[in-house]
Amino acid sequence: MAEAAPPEPDDVLERDTAAAVRPARARVRIVAAAVLVIAAGLLVHSTVPGLPGDVTADALYALLAYLVAAFLLPRGPALVLAALALALCCLIEVWQLTGTPAALVDVFPPARLLVGTTFSALDLAAYAAGVLVGVLADRALTGATPPPPPR
Repeated sequence: MAEAAPPEPDDVLERDTAAAVRPARARVRIVAAAVLVIAAGLLVHSTVPGLPGDVTADALYALLAYLVAAFLLPRGPALVLAALALALCCLIEVWQLTGTPAALVDVFPPARLLVGTTFSALDLAAYAAGVLVGVLADRALTGATPPPPPR
């Protein structure tokens, strides 16, 4: 079996520059977006009843997790930020199976907005949708395209 030739330096440079890069000054925009997402989430939480409100609020929660990851890692690739945000949301959702978040909410009711109280598999799908919105918006706003596959 023939061994693949190592990539040419120009090929590596092209792949590296095609990755999403958020300048450090983008943090101001990330904070502004996070404030808007929090406001939208609180509005949905307080005005949209039932399943539509729950799913929308969960998607906004995941989008906020994506924005937090982007703030902490401003030069991180969108897919890494997405994986971190989705993992955090899923861990918190699974943690609800232990009853600890419900006990925390009994002591401090505002914690319900951060940790919830009851596990729902539907929440996991809403989180994936929210993170996907974050990735798509990130790519659209940074003008980045995924790097081409190695040759």
